[in-house]
Amino acid sequence: MSRILVVDDDKQLLRAMRINLAARGYDVVLAPDGTTALAAATKAPPDLAVVDLGLPDMDGVEVIEGIRGWLAVPIIVLSARHLEQAKVRALDAGADDYVTKPFGMDELLARIRAGLRRSAPIVEAPEVATTVTEAFTVDLTAKRVVRDGADIRLTPTEWHLLEVLVRNPGRLISQKQLLQEVWGPRYETETNYLRVYMAQLRAKLEPDPSRPRYLITEPGMGYRFQP
Repeated sequence: MSRILVVDDDKQLLRAMRINLAARGYDVVLAPDGTTALAAATKAPPDLAVVDLGLPDMDGVEVIEGIRGWLAVPIIVLSARHLEQAKVRALDAGADDYVTKPFGMDELLARIRAGLRRSAPIVEAPEVATTVTEAFTVDLTAKRVVRDGADIRLTPTEWHLLEVLVRNPGRLISQKQLLQEVWGPRYETETNYLRVYMAQLRAKLEPDPSRPRYLITEPGMGYRFQP
């Protein structure tokens, strides 16, 4: 049973989320503020978190950063804020998805299912599928990235994006295809997602993120992994 942490100061929304998620077999943990959310995440780590940006005691971005500091679970931002800057701040902090209020419960449930699928272990063939570069090694079977002898922790979305590229070495993957593969068909125009997450991957993997050697941008077209 997947545990879902929902962080929002709207009591009616929390009640609706508890009813809808519990009815679908999820273990639901509710938090009306950021302090309660971080304490709950520490006590019983969730499999996915839904976090509102406008909380009474702290900005939701702080909650995202707190959770992301030690957990690599999917995080969906839920907020009435629709400005691009707010969305990018949340994504920069480690969020994997963004839903704007008002929203349909069916849509949010679909986003939750997609987030849990992305974070689920991938069943691979028995042989080890490993890609080695001069800077880092990607083990697709173990879902592990090693750089300079140390494991590099990636979020579920960062891993999924890297996986798609690494499985297609040297091949140009269009922006549309990457968005469909990683976020789903409704995200075909959300190119800002790609910019944010590619920047995060480069910061973690490239020797010189400002001059990427392995994660290459083809302007206006897409991205390619060059081993």
